[in-house]
Amino acid sequence: MTKQELIQQIKIKQSFLCVGLDPDLSKFPPHILELEDPIFEFNKAIIDATKDLCVAYKPNTAFYEAYGVKGWQALEKTINYIPKDCFIIADAKRGDIGNTSKSYAKAFFETLKADAITVAPYMGSDSVLPFYEFKDKWVVLLALTSNQGAADFQMLPIGNKKLYAEVVEKATQWGTSENTMFVVGATQTSEIAELRSLAQDYFFLVPGVGAQGGSLKEVFDFGANADCGLLVNSSRAIIYAQQDENFALAAKKEALKMQTEMALYLQRLVG
Repeated sequence: MTKQELIQQIKIKQSFLCVGLDPDLSKFPPHILELEDPIFEFNKAIIDATKDLCVAYKPNTAFYEAYGVKGWQALEKTINYIPKDCFIIADAKRGDIGNTSKSYAKAFFETLKADAITVAPYMGSDSVLPFYEFKDKWVVLLALTSNQGAADFQMLPIGNKKLYAEVVEKATQWGTSENTMFVVGATQTSEIAELRSLAQDYFFLVPGVGAQGGSLKEVFDFGANADCGLLVNSSRAIIYAQQDENFALAAKKEALKMQTEMALYLQRLVG
């Protein structure tokens, strides 16, 4: 999916919601566990309930890898099931040098056919550049994450700025706003405006709204650009809103709440 196609979907759906597909069998309703492929059936129900309210899905690959071959099979089936008008982010957080990164890219771009992959950039350019060799695919670089430990390294001073800002500035030399996004945690709202000034035309993938307590309003106020430029991810707050036979309906209600709020903010960009 191209940048313009993604922007168009945001306009059509009046949403910049990304739903995280993080399957945890211990949180599944009992009737789903009785099915042959519970992970795929759970994801299928969530997708059916939310596909009109979101513009992207983000399966976190760790939740599939944990279940071995069956988990990978469920991931592949899930990606194939996601509608073509939705952006697909493989949240794999890969990053290694040379052929290793290229093999990671092939796995997620060619075999699984995701639109984007999250990449850890802290090994430097040669760990990231192989991901840019694939046409019409996106690299989503970890810039400033939403976890408490982000302060351990990402906020270390480098001259008159901090490490996360150096990462974003350097990365804008590797790719463009047509193929690069940055992960910017919703719990780091005081830094979002700074990063927006460094990457004005780029999309930000923003985790941390919902279960982690980030404010959607603050994310939009500090992080939006003229095209919106945001994909706000919510995982647990939506997919585990309820853990019984009505889980998909509960997920739809939570997604609708977020989409309704997003539509109000997007009205500011009209014209």
